[in-house]
Amino acid sequence: MKVNRREFLKVSGTCAAAAMIAMKTPAQEYRNGMPYRTLGRTGEKVSLLCIGGAHIGMKHVSEEEGIRIIRTAIDEGVNFLDNALAYNDGLSEKRMGRALKDGYRDKVFLMTKHKGRDRETAQQHLEDSLRRFDVDVIDLWQFHEIVQPDLPERIYNEGAIEVALKAKEEGKIRYIGFTGHRYPRFLLEMIERGFPWDTVQMPLNVLDYHFRSFEHEVLPIALEKNIGVIAMKTLGGSPAEIPVRSKSASVEECLRYAMSLPVATVCSGIDSMEKLKQNLAVAKNFRPMSDEERSELLARTRLAAETGEFEPYKTKWHG
Repeated sequence: MKVNRREFLKVSGTCAAAAMIAMKTPAQEYRNGMPYRTLGRTGEKVSLLCIGGAHIGMKHVSEEEGIRIIRTAIDEGVNFLDNALAYNDGLSEKRMGRALKDGYRDKVFLMTKHKGRDRETAQQHLEDSLRRFDVDVIDLWQFHEIVQPDLPERIYNEGAIEVALKAKEEGKIRYIGFTGHRYPRFLLEMIERGFPWDTVQMPLNVLDYHFRSFEHEVLPIALEKNIGVIAMKTLGGSPAEIPVRSKSASVEECLRYAMSLPVATVCSGIDSMEKLKQNLAVAKNFRPMSDEERSELLARTRLAAETGEFEPYKTKWHG
């Protein structure tokens, strides 16, 4: 789809306010050809590509294939692994735990997410995840899906944060974060209430820039607070809404856009060796987008972003 000069210049102008932040791609080092960046205040070095945990537990992916995907990714330089207690009724955590046997656990930064909004539920979810992974410690434990207006208050006032702090004292977790994908204001409230969060995971993609934007509203605040930023839904969710349904940007363009932002890592769900190979290539060959590339891409994707159709996690409530 071609973009005329007027539209290109219009988007270039509206980019100006965010460009100071968005175009400051973080410094990185390389391990086994994979870029590594610093995860906010934690000081941890994490791979630019993070392997999402949901896909490895899906019905069309065998356990053998899921384990192969994870171990191959680690062998190729990936050290950041994403998961959640809710993924596939716990099967994703179990499979990832099996993949981390034979010395692989020592090579990764292991993250999982939970929906503990009160003391009792948070404690149970922690114990469940530790058991499913069959590990003694989870590197990053995140409060998952802050997608309702009452959740920040509940998490702050019903004992869930205290559970996380105690688990950290006991060495069961190392860092504490949260995630959300519906309204930026919910994530802002999680930060503004004052807990020193280590990380935040949020949608960052070429459509998010235009519609109910986490890039505009949350990213600058997270960076100001030195909170490590984990980009998710870089293809517009699963299945890949942006490259497959809207066809407004390719997989590589979507990944490069997110990787060019000041994020620590980009989480990508992978359900085949073919997709893993593709994503590894993008990460290992990564070069930040130029101002012109970014402006052209944003101009090209503006219309697709207007209604939120291709970011359904923002517009469709699933309970």
